[in-house]
Amino acid sequence: MKSFKTKLDLNNRQRTLMAKHAGVARHAWNWGLATCKEIYEAGGKLPTAIDLHKRLVAEVKSQNPWYDEVSKCSPQEALRNLNKAFKRVWQVKGTGFPKFKKKNVKDSFYLEGIKVSGYWVKLPRIGWVKSHEQLPPVNPKNVTISKRAGDWYISFKIDVEPQATPKVRERIGVDIGIKTLATLSDGTTYPNPKTYRHAKKKLAKLQKELSRRQKGGKNREKTQLKLAKAHRRIADIRSDHLHKLTAYLAKNHGEVKIEDLNVSGMLKSHKLAGAIALWWVL
Repeated sequence: MKSFKTKLDLNNRQRTLMAKHAGVARHAWNWGLATCKEIYEAGGKLPTAIDLHKRLVAEVKSQNPWYDEVSKCSPQEALRNLNKAFKRVWQVKGTGFPKFKKKNVKDSFYLEGIKVSGYWVKLPRIGWVKSHEQLPPVNPKNVTISKRAGDWYISFKIDVEPQATPKVRERIGVDIGIKTLATLSDGTTYPNPKTYRHAKKKLAKLQKELSRRQKGGKNREKTQLKLAKAHRRIADIRSDHLHKLTAYLAKNHGEVKIEDLNVSGMLKSHKLAGAIALWWVL
């Protein structure tokens, strides 16, 4: 399967509906987490996602009519994700206990019953919304809508037939660097864009402006959004360079050898962190 993600071009009404869906999903998660904590501390057995949803309908939804303004998929999936999070606590060593979610922090929700037509996608309770680019000609079973730096994105998976590509050579070595992002054993070099270094002055200016804004004020929210978009641009440029490099290596070579480095340790050095943050995910 192949994942697809793109930005949505929304009007004010659609943005409000998106925020309502994310708010209901967050409320269901926080209610479910509080309920599970209470049961766990009392020594009881943690309820399943189905049990939680039944209690949600009986105890919460009836008292909060705004639940009916959004798709039922949104709170249901939030409780499923909460149940998975609790399972990871016991199954994966080092996994922390689930935490309560805050408003405007990684807002997202889940929907089913989607229709796609060119640049348009029909979402339950929201209607037809326009995407930033043309969508694949498929009707996905479900999608995830997420918010990032003030903009909303849609993501889903599609079935694809893997196709083998002709290889330039069977094996190639990759040397990770600071001045250059990567040097290949055939002599090809990829420059390091150093996006953070180029944007450092702008980030410092916005951070200084943010510190002077009054907490809780509208101007502070505007500055926070500007700062978030600046960081998003840096992350997008880094991601673009990495995808182009890894796509080239995977499509044209049968085997890729990369040196083994203690990247997490190097990131702790303030002199190296800014330069190597681009390629540490490799």
